[in-house]
Amino acid sequence: MVWALLDYHLPQIDDAACHFVPNPDSWTVRQDEAGRWVADWQVPEPEPVPATSIGWLTWHIGFWWTTTLGHCFGDGAPEREEIAWPGDAAATTAWLRELRDDWRARLQTLTDADLDSTERTATLPWGEGMRLVDIAAWVNFELAKNVSEIGYVLRLHAAAAAPR
Repeated sequence: MVWALLDYHLPQIDDAACHFVPNPDSWTVRQDEAGRWVADWQVPEPEPVPATSIGWLTWHIGFWWTTTLGHCFGDGAPEREEIAWPGDAAATTAWLRELRDDWRARLQTLTDADLDSTERTATLPWGEGMRLVDIAAWVNFELAKNVSEIGYVLRLHAAAAAPR
């Protein structure tokens, strides 16, 4: 159901929408000296956390799905700094769809006992000791939060572009 909301927004997301920043202090994605698209980040996060661009929000979805998949179904995941934004709206859409399909395919093979286990979440930075079913619920909640924010930034972008 949450993915259906993202599917509603995806046709409206172009490169200009990805790079629109709601205010000058917004977190976004930027090319580094090597040409990779990296996301703004600060540890610890400032309070309040800055507004974010759609590029940053889509990177964030890709970041936590890549990390969760790597820890729960692989041999670990790359560090946050190694997870680059794909660089444009079309590639980002493809990346997110691939991650979603991978996540769904892996979950569909699991038994109830697998979902209740904490074995797959043992190395996950934010899920140690949590059951996989709880992590799956968290992934869905995180997706819902980010997709809602994408919808709001799309409205801000449209309003900024509208003639006055």
